[in-house]
Amino acid sequence: MANYRIHFAKEILGVPFTIGSVEIARARDPIRALRAAEIRFARQHGLLDWRERADTADIAASEGSPQG
Repeated sequence: MANYRIHFAKEILGVPFTIGSVEIARARDPIRALRAAEIRFARQHGLLDWRERADTADIAASEGSPQG
């Protein structure tokens, strides 16, 4: 299982500004990691949906995760 970091950004005049990130350890695949990060981000900010605070969520494999 790989580790992922998901960056949440708000776009202002077409320019994305990162407003937060979530580290997901040991997800089976990037889709599951993204879903878990969306839920965690919303809970951290007291929101029902992460889109209330961010416009985009970008996923990347974290350092130390196996490449495959």
